[in-house]
Amino acid sequence: MTARLVLLLPILLALVLISAIAVVWARHENRVLFVQLTKLQSQRDALNVEFGRLELEKATWAEPSRIETIARSKMGMVNPTAADTRLIRR
Repeated sequence: MTARLVLLLPILLALVLISAIAVVWARHENRVLFVQLTKLQSQRDALNVEFGRLELEKATWAEPSRIETIARSKMGMVNPTAADTRLIRR
C-alpha cells in the first residue's frame, strides 16, 4: 500500500501544479482579452460619434435651400419662365 502511495503522490502533485499553472494562464488570457475588448468598444463608440457628425454635416450640405442659393449665386441658374417651358406628349 505504501509503495502505491509513493508512486501516486508525485503524480498527483504534478497534476495539481499543472492545474494551477493552467488557471493562472487562463486568468491572464482573460485579462488580456478584456483589455482588448474595452479598447475596441471605445473605438466603436468614437466611430459612432464621428458617423453621426458626418451624417449631420451631409444633411446640412444637402439642404435644398442651400443648394438653390448656390445654384442661383454661383451658377446663375433661374427658374424657367412659362415661355421657356414646353410640354411633350407621347
